[in-house]
Amino acid sequence: MMFRIRALLMACALLAGFAAGASELAPDTLVKNTAQEVLAIIKQDKDIQSGNSQKVLDLVEAKVLPHFAFARMAQLAVGRHWPKASPAQQQALIQEFRTLLVRTYSGSLTSYKDQTIDYRPAKLAPGDTDVTVKTVVNQPGGQPIPIEYSLEKGADGWKVYDVAVDGVSLVTNYRSSFSSEIQRHGIDGLIKTLTDKNRKEAASNLKAVTARKK
Repeated sequence: MMFRIRALLMACALLAGFAAGASELAPDTLVKNTAQEVLAIIKQDKDIQSGNSQKVLDLVEAKVLPHFAFARMAQLAVGRHWPKASPAQQQALIQEFRTLLVRTYSGSLTSYKDQTIDYRPAKLAPGDTDVTVKTVVNQPGGQPIPIEYSLEKGADGWKVYDVAVDGVSLVTNYRSSFSSEIQRHGIDGLIKTLTDKNRKEAASNLKAVTARKK
């Protein structure tokens, strides 16, 4: 399971470099071009390869946020409990969930070694606003990993709202733990748990950066 989750997070990170004109591209072309661009950056950037967490975090913060549908992702992850949350709670959940994902999968950029990716043409009919883009990550000495990106098209172009690795959905994976937390401690309890986790992760990253500079 942990291997699948790491692969899932790496898959998200591969979409961290959307170009400015991304909204004009077909979703499968968008995924392919972006993945190739980001992999090229990883290969060339020695700081990322050496595990510079702050540089990776800055990269993800700058590139991911405009191109992921975090509001929908948070809503899907919270599931049936979402309508019970107040507007203020919903905004807090979106913010903390976004921070959780960015900080969590930013580290996956450093895990790239010699993987290659095969891309499947998307089945997109005229007028479609929701599509799945299928890819396969080939790992040297390991089994190929099927990865599917779910994208929706809005006024500002295509955005990713879920990623599934070998049938394991990112939002579904979080939904189970989020539901359990809400049942025990309510919506505010989930917000507190996410906030505490994000603060702990931020402190850990700061400590690592400080140690690296010494």
